[in-house]
Amino acid sequence: MNSVMNKTDVILIGGGIMSATLGTLLKEVKPEWDIEVFEKLDSTAQESSDAWNNAGTGHSALCELNYTPEKADGSLDVTKAIHINEQFQLSKQFWSHLVEKGMMEKPQDFIMPVPHLSFVEGEKNVQFLQKRVEALSKSPLFEGMEYADDAETLNKWIPLMMQGRTSKEPIAATRIETGTDINFGNLTRKLFELLEEKGAALNLGHEVEDIRRTKGGEWQVKVKDLVTGKVEYHTSKFIFIGAGGGSLPLLQKTGIPESKNIGGFPVSGIFMVCQNPEVVEKHNAKVYGKAKVGAPPMSVPHLDTRYIEGKKSLLFGPFAGFSPKFLKTGSYFDLIGSVKPNNVFTMLSAGAKEMGLTKYLIQQVLQSNEDRMEDLREFIPSARSEDWDIVVAGQRVQVIKDTEKGGKGTLQFGTEVITAEDGSVAALLGASPGASVSVDVMLDVMQRCFPREYPEWEDKIKEMVPSYGINLSEQPEKFKEIHEIVSDKLNLKSQEEGALLS
Repeated sequence: MNSVMNKTDVILIGGGIMSATLGTLLKEVKPEWDIEVFEKLDSTAQESSDAWNNAGTGHSALCELNYTPEKADGSLDVTKAIHINEQFQLSKQFWSHLVEKGMMEKPQDFIMPVPHLSFVEGEKNVQFLQKRVEALSKSPLFEGMEYADDAETLNKWIPLMMQGRTSKEPIAATRIETGTDINFGNLTRKLFELLEEKGAALNLGHEVEDIRRTKGGEWQVKVKDLVTGKVEYHTSKFIFIGAGGGSLPLLQKTGIPESKNIGGFPVSGIFMVCQNPEVVEKHNAKVYGKAKVGAPPMSVPHLDTRYIEGKKSLLFGPFAGFSPKFLKTGSYFDLIGSVKPNNVFTMLSAGAKEMGLTKYLIQQVLQSNEDRMEDLREFIPSARSEDWDIVVAGQRVQVIKDTEKGGKGTLQFGTEVITAEDGSVAALLGASPGASVSVDVMLDVMQRCFPREYPEWEDKIKEMVPSYGINLSEQPEKFKEIHEIVSDKLNLKSQEEGALLS
């Protein structure tokens, strides 16, 4: 079998939104660097970044109730909500910079204005929602959030959800027009097209089989061309592993101390999709509810307006499933293969602690289509089975690690970045809010992994991302100024104007 040896400045593993974002940022601050991207599949954005494999929500805590947990004294902790919103502002600013500079066209191909709503039922949940809007409204990031619990207003906001609703339980909703629906697949492809134009090498159909450290301290990856069978060896001082569910096994191959005592638990997602125009046109919002008692944060039900492949549709879910695969295109041996001597006790501890999650997944796997329809009818009482189909979404690998707060084998619901002490390797693990906060997360990777160069890059970064390093939540005038500029560049009009684009 023939082999090829190559040397480059940066190696990115995975053809998703994270590699695309990091590569684009690095090319902006260090255009002379050579970048090699390796993706196992025959095109980019086929796994978690694909539009059908995620909810497409621009996660900014405008509607996600799990980002504002209730404290012991009954008040709400809005710290996470404000932080995630700040992170999403950075993403929008970076995308608008690329549009303004002519590096990306037609922002409506990847981002559309869609109102974000929270919807609850029951007296206790209504009280929670009232407290939430009161707490968030103190921040300029959530300006414009409205609350309603009367049928007249709710009929205007969510007519499809109110149609045929007979429950006597009190209901309420909050609404804010500045929400978005994002096609992360299209966005990822646009970023990779830009990267190639700037000289990066995108290698599709190339699988990274091994990663090892050379005697000189660099990293060498063994890559197989899946078409020709040829094996290539590429060396670099820096490697980023952004392969979605495939990141953990690749991180383990590096052998760095930071890769020890970390495991992963795969959860597959299922959505119900409606493409009947008569139904779809009655709903224009992303509506998030509250997870049922005992259910994990990833199970928050939501009814979403989506723009995919130029067509408007509705998605409802997520419903969880289980597969030992770490990727939709992965192997049934992924889970067992990720268990190593250094993480076996971490994994076993998590299994013992997360019996509630195990029970939840079993219940979800055993659900019939009619069971799912019953869940859907809690949102849309008049929903008909013939209008809804099933779509299998992407695999999400939840991170399991030992933490001070949670102890051994703690299941993490979120996005995790693992970096080597010397900054030569970084890997992204976990799930939501993921893609929405990709710019902030990748800037963090750059700061951790390039501490010498980073101070020289900061002026350029602030040019691309004006609010970098400041808290917009504490500077209302600055937020208003940036928000208006970004909304204009990204074509994010009001709900009524945005509807004309569809």
